[in-house]
Amino acid sequence: MNKVLIAQEVADALTAGKSVVALESTIITHGLPRPKNLEVGLEIEETVRNKGAIPATIAMLDGDIHVGLTTAAFEQIAMREDSVKASIRDLAILGAKHAFAGTTVAATSQIAAQVGIRVFATGGLGGVHRNARDNWDESADLYALAKLPIAIVCAGVKSILDVGATLERLETLGVGVVGYRTNSFPGFYLTDSGFTLEHRVEDAQEIAQVMRAQDTFNTAGAALVIANPLAPRQAMNAELHAKLLAGGLAAAASAHITGKEVTPFLLEYFHRESNGESLRANIEIILANATLASEIAVEFASGR
Repeated sequence: MNKVLIAQEVADALTAGKSVVALESTIITHGLPRPKNLEVGLEIEETVRNKGAIPATIAMLDGDIHVGLTTAAFEQIAMREDSVKASIRDLAILGAKHAFAGTTVAATSQIAAQVGIRVFATGGLGGVHRNARDNWDESADLYALAKLPIAIVCAGVKSILDVGATLERLETLGVGVVGYRTNSFPGFYLTDSGFTLEHRVEDAQEIAQVMRAQDTFNTAGAALVIANPLAPRQAMNAELHAKLLAGGLAAAASAHITGKEVTPFLLEYFHRESNGESLRANIEIILANATLASEIAVEFASGR
């Protein structure tokens, strides 16, 4: 029988009401090249610990969902070439097949909420794809966030998407979006996507207060998205980004890449064609988001 296995330190922290940060594993299985993925994954966990929270990287190993990974499990999921990408709809199917999988934002949010984790750090959200009017291609991330009580720290949505349409969809679905010390919605590799946010927050304490207000007003059925932009000096050059995006979209179309394979294909294209620039930015994004998420988790757990 398939199981949801919670690491002892994660279970103890949840029972004691201490701070825990959920971490997705598709960045390990599909987002970064080997062996850099293992190195960065462990560095993300260490970043969370250094801020006083417990990391809970979520992944599927041999059909079981693990909430918190041992070093051996981390190495296994990072180095297996047969690890697949699992969204919510895939979990039961892959579990029955005893698969190894990295969990997407949607699946990680689902599992985190199921075990009682309120804060989640990721790189960028999925969203509405370009040309969605023709192909109806929207990420399951959006619909997961519409129904799950999770505060998710991200660098906006992946810049390969239709950012404006994604923000409209988040509004329709009742998902709160705030900018961390900014009113500009970040564009993943870019500090500013060109879209303005109505709400901003200045520190982790204010974000924790918003989360508590969600509970009080009974609006925590939907997520809170905290958009944390890269500093301008860390962001990718805008002209390079535009060139890579155009080239990547053309390459995906030529190769007939569709559906959930588009994002990993384009990320790999960026990594390959940017001479390491996108990889650098991607790592800085997730480390910054893990830092902020940990600060939020500590503040929320304090109950102040």
